[in-house]
Amino acid sequence: MPTAPRARLRAALRRGRTPAVLVAVTGLVLGLSACASDAGADPDVPAATATRTAPGFSPVTVDNCGTTVTVDTPPQRVVTIKSTATEMLLALGLGDQVVGTAFADGPVPDAYADAYDAIPVVSDKVPGQEALLGLEPDFVYAGWESNFSADGAGERAALAGLGIGTYVSPAACKEEGYQPDPLTFDVVDDEIREVASLFGVTDRAEELIAAQHDALDAVEPPAEPTTALWYSSGSDTPYVGAGIGAPQMILDAAGLTNIFADVHDTWTSVGWEQVVAADPDVIVLVDASWNTADSKIALLEANPATARLTAVQEQRYVTVPFAATEAGVRNVEAVVSVADQLAALDGR
Repeated sequence: MPTAPRARLRAALRRGRTPAVLVAVTGLVLGLSACASDAGADPDVPAATATRTAPGFSPVTVDNCGTTVTVDTPPQRVVTIKSTATEMLLALGLGDQVVGTAFADGPVPDAYADAYDAIPVVSDKVPGQEALLGLEPDFVYAGWESNFSADGAGERAALAGLGIGTYVSPAACKEEGYQPDPLTFDVVDDEIREVASLFGVTDRAEELIAAQHDALDAVEPPAEPTTALWYSSGSDTPYVGAGIGAPQMILDAAGLTNIFADVHDTWTSVGWEQVVAADPDVIVLVDASWNTADSKIALLEANPATARLTAVQEQRYVTVPFAATEAGVRNVEAVVSVADQLAALDGR
C-alpha cells in the first residue's frame, strides 16, 4: 500500500471515523486506483491486486470460493483469521509476513510456537474493521467465509477496494460447486500449493506435502474393524462428524469407520438414541477450551443411556484438539495422534 494512502488511513482511524471505516476512507480507494493506474496496471484488475510484480514472481490468479483473487507480488502484510490460516502460513515459513492474527482455536504446535508468539494478536474472535485496517494489511487470509462480513472484518469486495486482497480456505467454501464433496487430503494438498503460489514459495509446499504424506503412509490401522463416534460438541443434541468433512477424512486415514459416514454433510446434529443404537467401539472427543474433552466424558458417563455404551464403559476415548479438526496442515497430525491413541487402547 503506497505511503500517502496509508497516512490517510491512519489519520481516518485516529479521528475515530468508525465503525463506518469504509466510508471514511473513500479517498483512499481513489488514491489506490490512481497509483495502480500510474504503475501501468490493468484497469480491469482491482486495486487490491494492481501492484508491481516482484522479480522472479509470476502473477497468480485463483478462483477462491467464487471470488477471483489475483496477486501480482507476494503479500507482505498479512492478517490471518482462524488457526487454520495462521498455521498454514507458519508451516510454509511465512510468519514474518504476518502482521496480526485473530480467532485462534487453540495453542499452535510447539514447532510453530516461537514464530506465533512474535505475531500480534488482534482479537480473540473475528477482528472488527477498525482493528484490521489499523494494521495496514495488504492481504487477509481467513479460515471461514463468514469471517468476511460487514459486521466482521469487512466484505471481500469492500476490502479489495481498499487495496487489500482476501483468501478463504477452499475447504470452507459453501457455494455450490466449491465445497469439497468429500474433503480429501488431495484437497488439502491443493490448498497448500495454492497458498504457496500466492506467496512465491512453491518449493516449500512440495516439501511440506511430501513430509505429510510420509507421515500418513506410516499410520497403521487397527487390526480389527473399529467403529467410531466423532463427538464435537453439544449435550442434549450432540454435534458429530458426518460423511464429507475433515472428521470423515481423519477417521478414514486412521482406519476407523465413522458411524455417521452416511450423512452427507461435514458435521451434523443427531440424537443420543442414534449413538446408543450404533454403540461405537471408540469415541473421538474434540478438545476445546470452551468445551473440553473432560466435560464430554463427564456428560457421557452421567447420562444413563450413554453410560451403557461399550466405549464409555471401557473408557475407549481418543482426543483431538479443536484446531486440528478443520481442514489444514494439522489434519495429518490428528490422524497420527488418533492412530497412536487407539493403538495404546488396544495394547499394541
